[in-house]
Order: sequence, then structure tokens, then C-alpha cells
Amino acid sequence: MFLVNALKCLQNKVTSKAQQLLLTVLAAGPIPKHVAFVMDGNRRYARNHQKRVFEGHQDGFFALRRMLEICLRLDIKCVSAYAFSIENFKRSPEEVDALMGLAEEKLVELCEHGDLLDQYGVRLNVIGRIDMLPEQVQSAVRKAERMTLHNDRAIFNLCLPYTSRDEMATAIQNCVREVIDSGSDKIITEDDIDGHLMTSKGGSPPVDILIRTSGVKRLSDFLLWQVPIFPR
Repeated sequence: MFLVNALKCLQNKVTSKAQQLLLTVLAAGPIPKHVAFVMDGNRRYARNHQKRVFEGHQDGFFALRRMLEICLRLDIKCVSAYAFSIENFKRSPEEVDALMGLAEEKLVELCEHGDLLDQYGVRLNVIGRIDMLPEQVQSAVRKAERMTLHNDRAIFNLCLPYTSRDEMATAIQNCVREVIDSGSDKIITEDDIDGHLMTSKGGSPPVDILIRTSGVKRLSDFLLWQVPIFPR
């Protein structure tokens, strides 16, 4: 709980000296291998600060970048972020178009030479139904993943567009297809499903901590298989 509260504190604008002190304290204790974030509340934040919805989403991307850098400075090996749900396509066309444009822009920005991912040796994996994205965003995804493919110090899973139920259904379908194609009578196991999950791409370790930045206490169809029911 202390780590969760500290990460939320670091996400806010604290002085660099205070931030460095808190990072030093956190680094002295046990460090999780995989931290997952539901980065939500952007529209509510925009309303509360008299901003346009698009500006709220922009601020949300900046917050995600700050949080990712903090995790990397703590030497956390894998970070997953829920950026866009498949269900979000049901929002107004104007908001969806704005989000897709923002995603394209930030994907390119994240992978520019000398930026955060190269600095910390992070491989980017975009997790989800990429085929549902506009073609220009799909192109940005492919470029961003290709540019960071050589990085092997850490993993950043950007879930876009994603739902856990879709991920699990797809994993089971692929398992069944493999069994049928092989002509065997193999029983599908949990390990088989686990190996076909989208998060298995790049070798993501199991999730240790899930943080919802808005403070809302629900999973919203995010990493339902990967998040442990009981603490390890």
C-alpha cells in the first residue's frame, strides 16, 4: 500500500528534490516486477478544471509518461497501461477521432531518438485489437514496436484497444485451433491459455500490483486473468 500511495504522490507535481528523496526510499525496499495502471478519469478531470475533453486526454498522456518514467527509474521491469478500451469506440465520433489522433502522435513521440524508451532500454508492446485502429494508427504502432524491438531492459505494454474478455476469448480460440490443427486429443490447460495471452508477447512477468489512478475500485475488464486474486 505504501508503494501504491507513493507512486500516486510521485505522479503529481512535487519538487525534484522531494521526488528524488521518495524514489530513494522506495528503491531501498522490495520492488515489484510488473505494475499495471488503469489511467482513467480524464473526462472527469477535464470537467472539474473547465477544460475540453480532448485537453483532459492530453493531460492523461502526460501523466502516463511521468508514471512510466518513475517506474523505470525504480527499475520495475514491466509496466502495463490501459489506454483505450474496445468499449470506448462507443463514445462520440469526435472524441474517438481525437483519441486516435492523440494515440498516433504519442506513439511516434514515445519512440523518437533519445526519448524515454531508448533511454531506459524499453521494448514497447501494443496489446489489443490493433486491427480495429485506423490505418494510420496501425502504421504508427508497427513503427513504434519496430523501433524498440532491440530494447531488452524493460517492457511497456500499451493496451490499445483492449478488453480482458476479448484477450481471453482470443487465447482460448487459438489454443483450440492449435489442438484441431495438430489432430491430437490434448486437454487445454491454464498454462496453454497463459502462453497465448497478448501479454505473453515479449515475456511479460505476472502482474504484482494494479493501480487505478482515479481511485475508483473496479477492474473495468483489464488484465482479469493476469491479476492475482490473492497477494503473492
